Amino acid sequence: MEQTTLSKYVKAMRKQYNLTQVELFEKSGVGLRLVRELEQGKQLCALIKLIRY
Repeated sequence: MEQTTLSKYVKAMRKQYNLTQVELFEKSGVGLRLVRELEQGKQLCALIKLIRY
């Protein structure tokens, strides 16, 4: 799946702060699956889950 602007941004910010996906999920309060889906470009599904938080 092609990475979108949002997925690239999430991944770039995570790397800028030297965080693993697990560390990001622990600090953000959203699920690890959500973090992974966002970075993979699965925006629609991930955004729906994010709105629920």
